[in-house]
Amino acid sequence: MDIRPGLTTSSVQYRFDHQIQVIDNAWIRLSDGCRLAAKIWMPVDAEQQPVSAILEYLPYRKRDGTASRDALTHVYFAGHGYVCVRVDMRGNGESEGLMWDEYLKQEHDDAVEVIDWIASQPWCDGNVGMMGISWGGFNALQVAARQPVALKAIITLCSTDDRYADDIHYKGGGLLMENLGWACTMFAYSSRPPDPALVGKRWREMWRQRLENTPLLVENWLNHPHRDEYWKHGSVCENYDAIKAAVFAVGGWGDAYSNAIPRMLDGLKAPTRGLIGPWVHKYPHIAVPQPAIGFLQESLRWWDQWLKDSDTSVMDDPLCRTYIMDSVLPRATYESRHGRWVGESSWPSLDVEQRRYYFNPGELNVSSKPEQILTVCSPQTTGTACGEFCPMWLGPDWPVDQRVDDAGSMVFDTARVEQEVEIFGAPTVELDLSADRSQAIIIVRLCDVWPSRESTRVTWGVLNLTHRDSHEHPTALQPDDRYRVRIQLDDIAYVIPSDHRIRIAISTAYWPMLWPSPETVTLSLYSGVSHLSLPVRTRKEESELAFEPPVTAPPAKDTTLRLPNHGRIVEQDMASGETTVRIIDDFGKTRLEHGLVTDEIAREVYRILPNDPLSAKADIHWTEKLSREDWSVCTETVTSMWADRGHFYINASIKAFEGESEIYTQDWDRRIPRDLV
Repeated sequence: MDIRPGLTTSSVQYRFDHQIQVIDNAWIRLSDGCRLAAKIWMPVDAEQQPVSAILEYLPYRKRDGTASRDALTHVYFAGHGYVCVRVDMRGNGESEGLMWDEYLKQEHDDAVEVIDWIASQPWCDGNVGMMGISWGGFNALQVAARQPVALKAIITLCSTDDRYADDIHYKGGGLLMENLGWACTMFAYSSRPPDPALVGKRWREMWRQRLENTPLLVENWLNHPHRDEYWKHGSVCENYDAIKAAVFAVGGWGDAYSNAIPRMLDGLKAPTRGLIGPWVHKYPHIAVPQPAIGFLQESLRWWDQWLKDSDTSVMDDPLCRTYIMDSVLPRATYESRHGRWVGESSWPSLDVEQRRYYFNPGELNVSSKPEQILTVCSPQTTGTACGEFCPMWLGPDWPVDQRVDDAGSMVFDTARVEQEVEIFGAPTVELDLSADRSQAIIIVRLCDVWPSRESTRVTWGVLNLTHRDSHEHPTALQPDDRYRVRIQLDDIAYVIPSDHRIRIAISTAYWPMLWPSPETVTLSLYSGVSHLSLPVRTRKEESELAFEPPVTAPPAKDTTLRLPNHGRIVEQDMASGETTVRIIDDFGKTRLEHGLVTDEIAREVYRILPNDPLSAKADIHWTEKLSREDWSVCTETVTSMWADRGHFYINASIKAFEGESEIYTQDWDRRIPRDLV
C-alpha cells in the first residue's frame, strides 16, 4: 500500500514531504530463533537514502489492538522522513514465543536486539528513537537504561520510573484493585490467536501454545506485596544515570502516572524535557479532555533534534510545560478543562512556596489550636465516588461529587479563601496518629469545596501504615502507639478560586480503589500538631505558552458494526447494606480495513458490606472475539478474588472457542498469603 503526499488530516490540510510505503508484516528473527512480527512505514526511497527510525514495542497487537491509533501517528512520522517500526512483543499478536510477565529481562533483551536489527537495515542511517504510551512508555525508559548504541532519544508517555510506588499494583503500600483489573485485562488480551491471514496454518498451533502457557499475572503480583527486587527491576529510578538517551516525558493530570514526570525532571542527567496537560491516559494529539495539542509536531521537533542533528530549539523550551487547570464542578466525564499553559525552568518550581495549614477539629488553619484526639472509622463502602484509578475516557471514569465519600471521612476545611490559591506540585500531610489494630490504611483526599457545597477531588494519596518507615521492610503497628507519618499526595496543578474552601478528607477505607485492611480500623488523629503543606505557586505576569493545533494522518478505513458503550453503576442493598459497583466496558464491534472483525466486552463487579472488610469480593469477566466471513474465534476469561485475614483467594478460568466448538479450557485456584496488606 502506498500513501501519497498531500493528504488531509483530521484538523488541517497537511502535505507530507515523503511518499511512503507500508509493510504490513515483517519478521525480525532474534538470536534464540524466535521471530517477532513488525509493521513498518517508510519513505519509498529509504533504501536509497537511509533515514532514522522510530520503534514502538508493545504486547497490544499491531494487527488490531493499536491499528487505528498507529494509522494516525506512524504515517505522520514516515511522511516526514522516518521509518516507523511497530513490533509486537513475543507471545502477542503474530509474534512467536511466550510472554510470562511484564517488563521481564527477556522483554528488554528482545528490544535491544530489535534496535540492533533496525540500525543494521539498509533503510536506516543507524539512529533509532523509541516511543510509546503506558507499557510502551515504560519499556522505552527501561530499554534506554540498557544503553543500546543506536538508541539516541525516547518519548515516554503516561509511564513510570518506579514500578512499585507508582504503577497499577500498589500505592503507598496499599493494594490497588487495578492490580487485579489489569491482570484480567492482560489475561484477555494475551488469550487471542495470531491472524491466520499473516501466519497461515500455524495460527492454531501458536494459539494452543499460548493458551496452555497462560500466566496468572495477579498471582505473580500478589506474591510481591513489598518493594523487593521483583519491582526494582525495571524501575529506572534505581539508577537515573543509566539513561543516556534524550528523554521527552509526557503525561496528563487526569492520568495515573503524572507523578513520574517531576521526579524524572529532577533526577535524570540526560537531556530531558517534560509536558503535562489536562489529559487522561491518551496521546495528546487525540487526547481528552480538551485542549488537545499538536503533539506530533512537538515529537517531530524532538526526533529532528536528536536523530537528525537538526537544531529545532527543543532545549530552549522550558524544562516543563504544564497546564494549570481551573476549578471545575465534579463530573464523571469532562469534554474540556479550562486553564492555561505555563513554563517552568526547574522542578520543583522556583515560584512555589509551601503554605502550612494545621489540622484543628473540623478546620484547617494557619495556626494551631490545643491538641485534641479525633477519631475516624470509615464504613467499608467509603470510596464509591472515587472513579477509575487510571481514567482512559471509557465513559464515567472521573471522580464524582465527593460528599458521599466525605460523609465517611474525617473532614477538615479552611475558611473561604480570600484570593485564589494556585496549587502546583505535591501536597503533603504530616500526621500524629495511632490505630487500634496492627494493620491499617489511611487515605487522604484534597478537595475543592464550592460555595454551593459540591466537593471536587483535586488530588489524593494513601499510606499502608505498616509501610510508614519502608516499602521494602514494613512492620506491624503496635495498637494505640503514637506515630508520626508523612503522606505525599499526587502532583497537581489546579486553581482554588476565591470564596471556595480547601478540604482534607481522611478515611480508613477507599473501595473499590483499594483492597481493605483485614480488620475494621479506628484511627486516632492528634490535632494541632498534624499539618498540611500546600505547594502554592505565585501567579505572575507571564506569556501563556501556545501549541500548534493537533494534526494526524488520515484515520484507517474501519467500519463500526456496534458502537462502544461504557457504564458505571453503584447499587445498595437496603436490607444487608451491601454496596455493589458494576462497570461495563463494551468496546464495540469493528471491521478493520483489512477485513478482521474485533468484538470485546469487559464486565467488573465489586461488592462489600459496610462493616465487614472481609466481605470484599471482585468478579471480572472478559469476552474477546475475532472473526472473518469464514473464520471465528472467542475467548472467555473469568476471575474472582476475595480474602480472609491471612490469605487472598483467586479463582480463574479461560475457555477458548473455534466457531461454536470449545477447544480449550483451564481453571486456576490459588491461595496467596497476605503479608501486611
